[in-house]
Amino acid sequence: MARPKPDLPDVSALRACIDGAGRLAVRATPGAREQSVTLVDGAVQVKVRAPADKGAANDAVAVLLAAALDLPPSRLILLRGATSRQKLFRVELHTKVR
Repeated sequence: MARPKPDLPDVSALRACIDGAGRLAVRATPGAREQSVTLVDGAVQVKVRAPADKGAANDAVAVLLAAALDLPPSRLILLRGATSRQKLFRVELHTKVR
């Protein structure tokens, strides 16, 4: 039996949570039954199946968040919260022209 697709919010609503410096604060829940990205009172909550072990949950949060933002995972950089549920990502929405 295939796993259901994760529950993702509207891209524009999620991108509205990114601050002027390109940072996105997230509350992560590892080891969840279902994967989802939700907006609750202006806060972003990400639930992933991966356990909080050796960075697996951080990687899963970044991949799921990138999918919700319609970006490649390489555009998200974890700035703070590698061992915490409260995480801060830098989101590169635009490519830099050289």
